[in-house]
Amino acid sequence: MLQRYREQSRFSDPGPFGDLLDGLPDGLPELMATVRNVVVHYRASGIAFDGSRLAEIDSRWVSRMLERDQERFPGPLAAQRPVAERVLGCCRDFTLLTVAALRQRQVPARSRVGFSPYFADDWNYDHVVAEYWNGRRWVLADAQLEPEDYPFDTADVPQFITAAQAWTAHRRGLIDADRYGVDPALPFRGHQFLLDSVLLEVAHRQCDEALLWDQWGAITDRTADELAELLLSADRGDLDAERTLAKRYETDPSLRLANRVHCMSPSGFDGWVSI
Repeated sequence: MLQRYREQSRFSDPGPFGDLLDGLPDGLPELMATVRNVVVHYRASGIAFDGSRLAEIDSRWVSRMLERDQERFPGPLAAQRPVAERVLGCCRDFTLLTVAALRQRQVPARSRVGFSPYFADDWNYDHVVAEYWNGRRWVLADAQLEPEDYPFDTADVPQFITAAQAWTAHRRGLIDADRYGVDPALPFRGHQFLLDSVLLEVAHRQCDEALLWDQWGAITDRTADELAELLLSADRGDLDAERTLAKRYETDPSLRLANRVHCMSPSGFDGWVSI
């Protein structure tokens, strides 16, 4: 099962820019620092973006992200870029570029969809982090974070909540689903948001690293229960659950990310996109 995570996906494939990933540092903390030098968060940076700059959050593919970077800063990714001129993205993009760099080195890596309990005391922001196999276990790494700002190792994150964990806790009445979502000031939260996050986690688990605002398919509460249980079992090392999840995703058109998605982007774009 590890081999599939060594291979680039249609989203993580750097295309003609593979040599740029080859030139990244070997150490994970240094690699993640370089990722932060390339990507800037469209909201968390505190910088206001609009127009064509804001549209960069829909870059979707690593190859496109690197193409945009190189249009501004031809050369190594470690060469310093001004913050406001980095490629606009979100947690998914910091993660996807990290995953692409690790896969480029044949290190098994994947993206995990869920929620961060470490951005606020009373709110769990939707979030995506990288996960890689260190030869003994899967390790979570959050490339978006500046290490000095957090009291834990950002290259070995201990506190991430997967979508499957959040959904299961919600269904058991253990959490308030209205404290899980995009932002306390926005309506994207609660039961439906958690359900949609399970589908997104399944897709990312199968190396279809969709944008967080991509929509496709439809699942019921019962289906989300089943998928969450498979995800949790697979995380515990159950290879049968891992295989069942992969097979179900491959054969069920209500789950599988095909060639078109409905993109409802914070950039203002709302429409169908071929991918």
